[in-house]
Amino acid sequence: MCTPTSDCTAIPTEQILNDRVRVTEWRFPHKGARTGWHTHEYDYVVVPMFDGVLRIELPGGEVILAELKTGVPYFRELGVEHDVISDNDFDCAFIEVELLDAPKSHG
Repeated sequence: MCTPTSDCTAIPTEQILNDRVRVTEWRFPHKGARTGWHTHEYDYVVVPMFDGVLRIELPGGEVILAELKTGVPYFRELGVEHDVISDNDFDCAFIEVELLDAPKSHG
């Protein structure tokens, strides 16, 4: 989780945290706002709350332009390393759901 600095200008707001999931809203208040470099420790799902583009910087200088659609989720496995940067001229956000633990058996 980042705190706003020159390397991290996106705003994370933790909405749910329990033994199984962490749900965070990531808000990008302006073009160029970024999460800062990070590596995902858990599998996760992202649900965009806007139609637009995020620039994903990967190790080694690779850059991906990801076109997102409101409400269309995507899944990624743990270990992803990247910096996520808004390429939009408007405030935008997505919800990130990290899968912290498998469900407990009830039997």
